[in-house]
Amino acid sequence: MFDAFLTGLFLVFEWPAIGFLMLGVFIGIWLGAVPGLGGIIGLVLLLPFTFGMDPVPAFALLLGMFAVTSTSDTIASVMLGIPGTAASQATILDGYPLAQKGQAARAFGAAFTVSAFGGVFGALILAVSLPLILPIILSFNSPELFMLGILGLAMVGSLSGASILKGLAVAAFGILLSTVGYAETISMPRFHFETDYLIDKLPLIPVVLGLFAIPEIMELAIRNTSISKIPAGQSDGGGMMDGVKDAFRHWWLALRCAVIGTYVGMLPGLGAAIVDWIAYGHAVQSAKDKSQFGKGDIRGVIAPEAANNATRGGSLVPTVAFGIPGSLGTAILLGALLIQGLKPGPEMLTTQLHITFSMVWSIVVANIAVAIILMFLSKQVAKVAFLPGHLLVPGVILFVFMGAWLGGASLGDWVSCFTFGVIGFVMKRGGWPRPPLILALILGSIMENAFQISMGAYDGFSWLWERPIVVIIWALIAITIFLAVRGITNSKKR
Repeated sequence: MFDAFLTGLFLVFEWPAIGFLMLGVFIGIWLGAVPGLGGIIGLVLLLPFTFGMDPVPAFALLLGMFAVTSTSDTIASVMLGIPGTAASQATILDGYPLAQKGQAARAFGAAFTVSAFGGVFGALILAVSLPLILPIILSFNSPELFMLGILGLAMVGSLSGASILKGLAVAAFGILLSTVGYAETISMPRFHFETDYLIDKLPLIPVVLGLFAIPEIMELAIRNTSISKIPAGQSDGGGMMDGVKDAFRHWWLALRCAVIGTYVGMLPGLGAAIVDWIAYGHAVQSAKDKSQFGKGDIRGVIAPEAANNATRGGSLVPTVAFGIPGSLGTAILLGALLIQGLKPGPEMLTTQLHITFSMVWSIVVANIAVAIILMFLSKQVAKVAFLPGHLLVPGVILFVFMGAWLGGASLGDWVSCFTFGVIGFVMKRGGWPRPPLILALILGSIMENAFQISMGAYDGFSWLWERPIVVIIWALIAITIFLAVRGITNSKKR
């Protein structure tokens, strides 16, 4: 095994593999930085170019690009308050307020440091856990997925600030929206108002861009000032190295969130779009002083960035070991495996183990490379926060609606983006938390499908107390709710 581990490393650094890896890194930086693009579109575009290539260079290109989009997407999240991809939604909550304080470079320093750590951690866990992880993954069926969805919704208290009732109301609205479109449980569409567009459910990217991006653009246009409310050169403790120091100071939080990201990434159907909210909720609940979350707390950047980068390695575990993709991205990578004539399963852990380890090393090298590249660029990128609003707004609007269009190339995506932009603006002005809506929209259909399958398999509710992991998740839900209520009670006392 150790020989295959070293062989995989040497294969990655051979030409042309290292060249394709760096090409993938640069493509991934661009795809992640532009709102609405991301790794999925990159995989679709690059997959045809791997036909006829050897396996190691092919996966160096694909994984080099795919691994770094969850790092470069931080740029739009921090600078503009717009999620570069679905994996960077939670980063907005504290990253954008830091930019408004003139501390964008600090946010970048912390984010890129823990992103590299999370990506490397997830890849190494992939390396050591492949032979050991079978019993854990096979023990997760529909009852466990449903309970994980409930656990995710239990984080609403942490995502709602002091307005937990508003947060619950918004989450209920998100669950309602998740019922729009084709329902797998009844094999027919519902609540689609006789429109073909809604049959495929509300698309996540236009909804997220509208809910978070449009309100910030409108605020920027109304104020006609720069993103930073503090003049250039007058912010305290806002440099890139301050962010790097923050990352090392909060190493224990970064490690915990990387573990969360890795193991949630292994579970089919979940992934980075959910894990960043879970990690953010964990950071809030585990903090003694919660008062600065949502106002520019660096821990609110560290937690989701460490977690969403670790999911890349974690999601490859079921893909490589059992041929079960953990996400849409790994489903495309599974197709790439088959194109290369490789069969997921025992073969990837025995005769082709060196190729498996070359995939691990591709993720490791890509994460380190992108962190170094973006560190050098962060100081210049951070200057965008001091540009006048009238120079930023037209370009940002263009990127937002381009990102919404590229998701499905439908006029309906623009309508969705604009509609949820208006909803988001009203929610922001009214003090209603927006994150619970996205979390509930993502989890709603997952939970519904898992619930119906569980009820059919067990002919009742016995699965709620008969399965050991379900009972453990019940305990975690109780702890999560207790910590959320205690945090709100303590904040009111202060």
